[in-house]
Parts: sequence; C-alpha cells; structure tokens
Amino acid sequence: MDAELEQIIDSIGPRLRRLRRDRGLTLEALAITTGFSVSTLSRLESGKRRPTLELLIPLARAHRVALDQLVAAPASGDPRVHLQPLRKGHGSVLVPLTQYPGRVQVFKQVLAPREPKLVTHEGYEWLYVLAGELRLILGQRELVLRPGEAAEFDTGEPHWFGPANAEAAEILHLFGPQGDQAVLRARPSPPGQP
Repeated sequence: MDAELEQIIDSIGPRLRRLRRDRGLTLEALAITTGFSVSTLSRLESGKRRPTLELLIPLARAHRVALDQLVAAPASGDPRVHLQPLRKGHGSVLVPLTQYPGRVQVFKQVLAPREPKLVTHEGYEWLYVLAGELRLILGQRELVLRPGEAAEFDTGEPHWFGPANAEAAEILHLFGPQGDQAVLRARPSPPGQP
C-alpha cells in the first residue's frame, strides 16, 4: 500500500472520534444509532480496526456527513452547487443548497398549504421567510412570520411550519445537529403590527 493511501486510512479513526465528540455523542449512544458494538466503534476510532464500507456508510449516515468527508477524498474542483429541486407531497418543493449533508444543511423551500402535524426530532432549525406568510407552531405557541422575519428553535420541542393562509410560503431553511444554531433570533411582532 502506498504511503498516501496509508495516511488517508490512518486519519479516518481520529476523524470519526472528532465527529462523534463534536456532536456530543458517547460511544454508547452511537452504538445504539448504528447497531455496532461499543468495542467496534472504539477500535475504529483508535485505528485498531481497519474501516470498511460496511462500517463507514452507516457511520456517515449517523453523523450526517458524506462518505468522502470521512475518508478525506480530494475535492472535485467544482465548488458550485448544482441545484436539484425535489417535489414533495401536495405541491411543496425542496431545493438543497448545500452539496453535502454535513453539520448544517441549507434548503430553499416552497411550502404548499397543508394541515399542521406537530413533530419532534434531534437538531436545531432556523427559518427565514422570503415570500408569503409562514405559520409556525412551537408547542403551545403560534406565530406568523412575514418576509424578512426569521425564527430559530430546538427541534426537540413539538413544532410545525407551513403557509399561514391558502397561498404558498417560500423560506430559507437551515437544519443542524443539536447545538448548531444561527445567531439571529426573531421575536413575534406585537399584536396589530406587521
């Protein structure tokens, strides 16, 4: 094996450990998520076990990073993001604006009217309204955001967002793991003020 390949393989373990620690995960928590034993994960991180695709693919998914980020593959040379809109149910459109599902993912979304359904999951979200009015439900609170307004929240709190009326709403949507948050904070407008 050539020296460059050996160096790439040797760097995977420390990179896995850094990703896990950056996300605030224990080996036990990662073992539950991936289905691998704590011992296997520990040996991978310390370099005592060689990484295989069968191990790296689930770990990349668990850390929400592209596989080439785990192995430090060379960049393709083209920094442009080639937009590929995804059509979602009921007329909504999702446009990923980041190339890799790394620490923070960025989307432009056109949200069609739909019924509210509160959800919870790990992570942190930041929303910025580009057009239309966005209805945001956070637990027992309900807000209407207008163009130029932003909101951020912990996704562990029951939440839902969608158009505030029969018109579509267009937003920028940032989603990141727990602890990754934007700096801006929006407060609800006082009653009667836009």
